[in-house]
Amino acid sequence: MLNPKGIADLITLCRGMMAFLLAWLGFTHGVEALPLVILVMLFCWTGDYVDGGIARLNQPRRTSWLGDHDLQVDLIVSLGLGAFLVGAGFLNWYISCGYLVVCGLAVWRFGPDRNLLMLVQAFIYGYFIWVALREFPQTGRWLVVWVLTATALSWRRFSNQVVPEFIQGMRSIWRNSGTPHNP
Repeated sequence: MLNPKGIADLITLCRGMMAFLLAWLGFTHGVEALPLVILVMLFCWTGDYVDGGIARLNQPRRTSWLGDHDLQVDLIVSLGLGAFLVGAGFLNWYISCGYLVVCGLAVWRFGPDRNLLMLVQAFIYGYFIWVALREFPQTGRWLVVWVLTATALSWRRFSNQVVPEFIQGMRSIWRNSGTPHNP
């Protein structure tokens, strides 16, 4: 029988595997796969939203490799979504390569900072929501409803912890911009 931590890790693993499905759908099914990709992303975002809470139900609390690398799994999902956008023709190949180079240089320069990795994902997710609303407005609206609902349900944590930590983290990166990251 799986314990809560095992269930959370399984959700995280499934999210990571969805990244490859997203890329495959973009390059093999193109635009026609967008409604399915919207559903996959709703699954991924919901899994990301609940897996931490499920993991914390485990007593005594313990960590795992997947749990410790949840943000990297999130990044892989966003890159899979970016690959879908390129494969389906929603995003120019050269622009996406340029974005990856700029993001790679930023991570190389400042290190794999949590806030920086969140920012990398935010642009991909924002563009995806815009594409979904433009191409399939009725289905795309579910993404907006999901984001608003998730924000409302976690408003206290979002407004008191997530946003202030993100702003402070980005300020720290900016202040330390003269100090190179040594991996």
